[in-house]
Amino acid sequence: MSSRFKQALLGARDTIPMLVGAAPFGIIFGTLAVSSGLSVAATLAMSIFVFAGSAQFIAASLIASGTGLAVILVTTFVVNLRHMLYSASLLPYVKHLPQRWRIPLAFWLTDETYAIVQNHYLRLQVPLKHKHWYFLGSCLAMYGNWVACTLIGVLLGSSLPGMAGWGLDFAMVATFIGIVVPSLRSRPMVVAALVAAAVALLAHTLPYKLGLILAALAGVVAGLVAEQLKGADRTGEVADEQR
Repeated sequence: MSSRFKQALLGARDTIPMLVGAAPFGIIFGTLAVSSGLSVAATLAMSIFVFAGSAQFIAASLIASGTGLAVILVTTFVVNLRHMLYSASLLPYVKHLPQRWRIPLAFWLTDETYAIVQNHYLRLQVPLKHKHWYFLGSCLAMYGNWVACTLIGVLLGSSLPGMAGWGLDFAMVATFIGIVVPSLRSRPMVVAALVAAAVALLAHTLPYKLGLILAALAGVVAGLVAEQLKGADRTGEVADEQR
């Protein structure tokens, strides 16, 4: 077995906890989309060609309420702006790749895959030239899981129409928290996470999911400030030692 294939399998294996958490979310989307008036083909096409969980939920609810296409496009665009931060974080590790790699990896990038892959890129044991295969393995695992769960939701929608109210989507939130929390290894990272969480709670009532964008920006700013203060403290300690 080649080292590339091993890395892809490792990426898929490490993503299994995320697959478990995302599965109920995908099933609920399939159920909700069909009940909102989307056809089976349109629901599956959305998961295959859009592949953006939260944006798909919002689009389905807006379609059900008769919202115009322009509002749907703007809203889903705003919700997915967080991927700009993900891309900026991963750019140093993928900028050497040709476009035939970067384009599909950008399409398949999700919150869950980012959490897994970003931690993997921080490890130095694996040569950088093979790490994109790990990225690919995680992406394909999440993609296949989401499409399959959407299909299950579509098939179950007619027999279990009340699934959307079961609260199964919390499984993905809990799983993501379990992945993110262990990666908070420094004070600036903890500060960024706490500030982002607080802003997300305070701003969750804003329209078009703007609270998510505000939370992300607030977390970034808080983390940078905490990092600068940490550096200033170190500089002061060094100066005191030299006196």
